[in-house]
Amino acid sequence: MSLSIRNRLPGTVVSVTPGEVMATVKVQLDAGQEITAAVTLEAVRELGLASGSAVQALVKATEVSLATGPVEGLSIRNRLPGTVTDVTSGGAMAQVKVRVAGGELTSAITRDAVAELGLAVGSEVVALVKSTEVSLSNA
Repeated sequence: MSLSIRNRLPGTVVSVTPGEVMATVKVQLDAGQEITAAVTLEAVRELGLASGSAVQALVKATEVSLATGPVEGLSIRNRLPGTVTDVTSGGAMAQVKVRVAGGELTSAITRDAVAELGLAVGSEVVALVKSTEVSLSNA
C-alpha cells in the first residue's frame, strides 16, 4: 500500500493503556525518543498492538507544528528536537524538513510562520505533534 503521509518513524511499542474506546500507545522510536499515539481500541486489536510490537508512527505534515525553543505549559506530549534541513516556500504555505534523531520530519506550515519564526537551514526547532494525530501501522 502506498501512502501520501511523508512522516514515518519506525519504533517498538513499549506500552498500551486502554480506556473505554481509545488507548494511548507509547512507542520507543528506533533512535531512542518516545512518541505517544492515541488510537481506538479497535485499532489496537486489529493491529495486534502489544509491548514489543514493531510499528511505524505516521504523521501528516500538516499536523507537525514547529517551535524555536523549549515549550512549557502545553498539553502536546510529542516533542522532538531537531534541525531544519530545508525550507521550500510557496504562495501561502511552506514545507520545512527537520532532521530528528533517527530520521526526518516534514512540516507544512504557513509562509508567514516561517518568516515570523525566522526558520532557515540550520535553525534548531522542536517538532510538536498531538498524540491524536499520530497513526500507527504494522512495521
